[in-house]
Amino acid sequence: MPRKSTLSKGLAVAFAVLAVSAIGGMVSMMIVFKIQTSNLTMTERPTEPTTTLAPPPVMRLPRSLIPERYEILVHPHFYSRIVEEVNVTTPNQTLFFNGSSTVYFRCHQPTKYIFLHSFELSVSPLLVTDRDENGQLKVTSYQHHDDESDFLEIELEENLKTDGNYSLSLYFEGEISEYLQAMYVSRYTETNFDSVNETIEERFLVATNLEPTSARRLFPCFDEPDMKAVFQLTVIHRVGTFALSNTLQQSSSILDEDWKSTKFFSTPKMSSYLLAFTISEFQAMDSPTSRVNIKTYARPEAIAAGHTQYAAGITAKILEFYEGHFELQYGFQHLGQVALPDLEPLAMENWGLITYQEGALLYEEGVSSLLHKEVITTIIAHELAHQWFGNQVTMKWWNEVWLNEGFATYMSYLAVNHAEPSFQITEKLIMDDLHAAFEEDALLTSHPLSAPPNDVQTTGEILGMFNAISYSKGAMVLRMLANYVGEKAFDDGIRAYLKTHRGENVEPNDLWDFIENARNAKSQYKVSDIMEYWTTQMGYPVITINTTSGAIYQKHFLYNSSAVSSLTWLIPITFTTNISGLNNVWLDKKGPVKMEEFISKKGEWILANVNATGYYRVNYNLENWERLLWQLETNPSRIPLMNRGQLIDDAFNLARAKQVDVTLALNSTRFLRKETAYLPWESAVRNLEYFILMFDRSEVYGPMQLYLRHQVEELYNFFKNQTDSSTIPDDHSLQHNQITAIEVACSSLLPDCVEMVTEKFADWMDTNDTNKIHTNLRSVIYCQAVAAGGKKEWEFAWEKFQSSTDTSEKDQLRKALSCTKQTWLLNRYLSYTLDPDKIRLMDATSTINLIAQNAAGQALAWNFIRAHWDYFSQGDAASLVMGVTRRFSTQFELQELIRFKDNTEMNGAYRATLQAIEQTQVNIQWVKENHDTLLEWFERETAHLE
Repeated sequence: MPRKSTLSKGLAVAFAVLAVSAIGGMVSMMIVFKIQTSNLTMTERPTEPTTTLAPPPVMRLPRSLIPERYEILVHPHFYSRIVEEVNVTTPNQTLFFNGSSTVYFRCHQPTKYIFLHSFELSVSPLLVTDRDENGQLKVTSYQHHDDESDFLEIELEENLKTDGNYSLSLYFEGEISEYLQAMYVSRYTETNFDSVNETIEERFLVATNLEPTSARRLFPCFDEPDMKAVFQLTVIHRVGTFALSNTLQQSSSILDEDWKSTKFFSTPKMSSYLLAFTISEFQAMDSPTSRVNIKTYARPEAIAAGHTQYAAGITAKILEFYEGHFELQYGFQHLGQVALPDLEPLAMENWGLITYQEGALLYEEGVSSLLHKEVITTIIAHELAHQWFGNQVTMKWWNEVWLNEGFATYMSYLAVNHAEPSFQITEKLIMDDLHAAFEEDALLTSHPLSAPPNDVQTTGEILGMFNAISYSKGAMVLRMLANYVGEKAFDDGIRAYLKTHRGENVEPNDLWDFIENARNAKSQYKVSDIMEYWTTQMGYPVITINTTSGAIYQKHFLYNSSAVSSLTWLIPITFTTNISGLNNVWLDKKGPVKMEEFISKKGEWILANVNATGYYRVNYNLENWERLLWQLETNPSRIPLMNRGQLIDDAFNLARAKQVDVTLALNSTRFLRKETAYLPWESAVRNLEYFILMFDRSEVYGPMQLYLRHQVEELYNFFKNQTDSSTIPDDHSLQHNQITAIEVACSSLLPDCVEMVTEKFADWMDTNDTNKIHTNLRSVIYCQAVAAGGKKEWEFAWEKFQSSTDTSEKDQLRKALSCTKQTWLLNRYLSYTLDPDKIRLMDATSTINLIAQNAAGQALAWNFIRAHWDYFSQGDAASLVMGVTRRFSTQFELQELIRFKDNTEMNGAYRATLQAIEQTQVNIQWVKENHDTLLEWFERETAHLE
């Protein structure tokens, strides 16, 4: 039987399973059997095996049997509405589902064993049929493997024959999940009005999320990405609800007064993780007319209020862009996208039925931040790119999931820029991904883009691949390749790759061959030779240039300065100087090698990796560093904007790796007092955050805070008139920096800022429903006002969070509640994450991580997740471990973390925990070596400010 789920207090009564549900189950079984097996003669149920079966394959399915088609019927026994009946003490809700499936497969190698996946399902093998002979085969035994393989093994009396066509029919039962896995239950509220009263009623829906290995939780299947097949789904659901799936409805029929059946058209051949369905009372908004019929589904209130209007419009633009850019049509004539109240990832690219968290799709004019449109557009662009990269052309195995996620991330830059050119955020998106990848890839516990297949076998290991390496590094490596071969050759190669391998599974070399063929000119290096370095090796290099001698060498960049690595890369280097244009060279040796191009003339600086097109860091001799920093302080516009940010990032991270003195990194922030552009400020604030995390519990923090207050003062004043009057700049980049100015100024206790947020929040509290704070500024003002306030401000924010029906507003308030400095309030807030009535399960991890970012909440959060690990490990456990341990910098914390790893079932957080241990070890050493130097530097810089 499936694992019994633990019901939350708020749902314990509502989701109690009635004793009479067994009767409903039998009725459902009869419906299932009648539809699915009416033409079959079923054998008796075989006994469980009494002898040891043949040795099973190790973790991966054998290729002796290949599925071709599934016919699936699923019956979730849930109500979309709770109905209280007279003389019935328990509501009419249950989390039970059952169903049946027939999988048609071909035998490629003689065998009498059928292996497929099944997890937490009660399964009865019904019938194995020889489709060629139209005969029934005897099943002698079957068993579920009690290990991480999730295998269901069925033994036959005789061998299946090579090239034979067979089918396996099964009946299965399971439980609808409360943990946002496989098929899960979600709930929302609906406001109803009559002539007298306004009532708020609870509604329920079910949805699926099967990536990467949860299809086996829904029905027994060959649950590996290269086991593609056609799926035909039938869903039995309550009368009054509406079912959606990957394809359009083929037919629908009423079964009785309670149940109806919806059958969907067959899907194209696809991987099992892409199968999806929802059952709800949602309504739809149509997108503007295009070749594809696009419908956006959401709660009826959200549809009526027009909250799906922005997403519906932008989706059509992006889909049209991709069809033109790839010169290949999207696979269907329709596209459904659903805004779900609960979903574990931000979105999931199910082919033909993309699901999103509400906050990733809904936009409310006058409430949502204008900048939230950037988030919505970027997420939609990512998921639509998957309709080609992942859905039509799929990686062979999860060790190369970057072929899905890296491409979707990279292509989203192009699509967002096309759909919303006024945003001008391509550079921001690129730098965000570059730095996310750099941070994770500088650890010895990182992994290659194309990890060895044997390292990615279990579900936990597969989940560990969905990280910044696959998404962000994948995108950065593709961007570097496009810059090297030229965008035209890159795009032509991609188009040929997609057309040739449509419907297939691929490996990276399939891609490199097409890009190589698209290049017109011969080159020094083949694409496959270059990319071998960047995809099969973990990490990335730092190149060091001596502009006096022209010597240059490369080294594996690692935060752990004592680590030894012999890795080298084939590196395309772009560089410029203050007196010459753009140049290109290759570094193909460890070095040092002498390159005349890098010998600077008198007064000349050299800047390498122009616009950060290469996935590497750059270090220089001290003289060149000083010339670059002088340029930043005197006329920063001479240095490209992306490099103004990247110079800061390189300096700080080289200091963390002990390759430059930490004072050089700090000196790189001096020019910011006169800087108004967003990217340099973002880079400085993000990197100084590491210093704050390491030292905000020590005497270093006082002078550091004073320095930041002094540096940000002019930036804050640059926006002051707009901020005070709750207006914003027209330029999106400046809108981001206005928020940065408020965040840094208030957190460093600039009096004008603290007074501003306090007054604006107090004005809202006084007028209650009249919120005059600009939507762009609400998140940062809410947070800083709660931080500056006490119980009254926190409880006002909590009341607004509970009463708000707008997803964006709730998200901003949820973040603000973590900003209080009152530990007892933070402790209360942590306890709320255990109650889905207060904090939705999908928001629990990010809420705890937000609390852990707060110096007053870090230790509370660490103790809390350990005490409730069984509950929280059902979600994004890896993110939770990394978030809560970011401040760890003592031996005591390291030992606690190691004990946690050794004594806990880590699920999908094992790799993240190893990374957290490594980062803590690096932090301990770095703090020990830099404490005194930092204290001296900040005290010297702020001596005149006291």
